Amino acid sequence: MLKEIAIADAYGSGFEFSSKEKINIHNNLKKYSSHDLYLMAAKYTDDTQMSIAIAELIIANSDWSNVSIASKFVECFKRDPRLGYSKGFYKILNTVDSGSELISMLKNDSDRNGAAMRSVPLGTIHDKNELLWKAKAQAMVTHNTEIGIRSSCAVALAAHFGLYSHGKLSELENYLEAESLSGWNYQWCGEVSVKAFDTVSAAFSALLSCRNIHDLLIQCINLGGDTDSVAAIAVGLATCFDEYEKSLPVHLIAALDEPTYGLEYLEFLDSKLGGPNLDIYK
Repeated sequence: MLKEIAIADAYGSGFEFSSKEKINIHNNLKKYSSHDLYLMAAKYTDDTQMSIAIAELIIANSDWSNVSIASKFVECFKRDPRLGYSKGFYKILNTVDSGSELISMLKNDSDRNGAAMRSVPLGTIHDKNELLWKAKAQAMVTHNTEIGIRSSCAVALAAHFGLYSHGKLSELENYLEAESLSGWNYQWCGEVSVKAFDTVSAAFSALLSCRNIHDLLIQCINLGGDTDSVAAIAVGLATCFDEYEKSLPVHLIAALDEPTYGLEYLEFLDSKLGGPNLDIYK
């Protein structure tokens, strides 16, 4: 799960808000492209780093207070500073030294996709009530809005549906509707903004229209816009469903340029998270 999220995120970041021309020429999964602004390649972004933070919290089975969640976000950034965060959040993370400081400096009224992009690992929590509570709690730290919370819960529950209910993709929309998490645009086909509704709608649409990760990753990038977040969510969710062919190119896995919190660490976290479908590349 986390390994696939990282690969999708790193690949997608090379096309984040890029021109259609660049996407048409280079979106073929042959190699990583460089980020237009940061010029990095084969590096994952905040989508993966914050998913790692959520995974570590789940594995530790520790307190899920606002402060403990914020502290984990700060810890993961400080030990491995990286680009990809929004300009404002990046500046705050560089300034603060604790979760309490982060909370005191944040305006947590955002309707953007930050809570959703890190929610896939929450799907590994077996108890659905615990999952929803933790999805809400982590969202409220940075995105304490109706759409921020709903987006986190919907992504987490979609992962859970695949992992524990062994649900079919064709049943996902009805399942989320039954859980009062309906209203997404499952026919999304345009460029994707950083808004939570847009990103989650695009990720669900791409997920439902493909049956293998190779095609899914290409489709997420072809949409344009916030490609790394859409790809990270969609590919992360794909690992949770039995019917998805786990056809992530091996050369992209091998080329991920993360020497410290890279493949070995991501595989370690995946093994600790557990879940019935999380051994696909072992």
